[in-house]
Amino acid sequence: MNLQQIIDQLNLTVLTETRDFTTIQPEGGYTSDLLSCVMAGAKSNYLWITLQAHLNIVAVAALLEIAAIIITEDAQPDATAIAKANEQGVILLSTPKPTYEIDGKLWEMGIQIQK
Repeated sequence: MNLQQIIDQLNLTVLTETRDFTTIQPEGGYTSDLLSCVMAGAKSNYLWITLQAHLNIVAVAALLEIAAIIITEDAQPDATAIAKANEQGVILLSTPKPTYEIDGKLWEMGIQIQK
């Protein structure tokens, strides 16, 4: 399943610059709000599901080469974080839905979530 299909099925809002999301094939997912846990447990080309929306999530995602960050519960990054994400090639997505619901829907879509 490609990232565009995930965006469409979950009705996610793209916060960063648009690109061809059909070419991105996430290989799994990781859910955590603790940056140290993400750095230890998430893998390259994973989706990261979190309610964190500050600048540091961009640095961690860039370091790990995360496929995209799904920010839940209507948390919104500021303009500085979005600009840095665009500069680093990090995709930021947003949803008003809770993290638990997004995890469940991704699981149903065949995206294995690691905790």
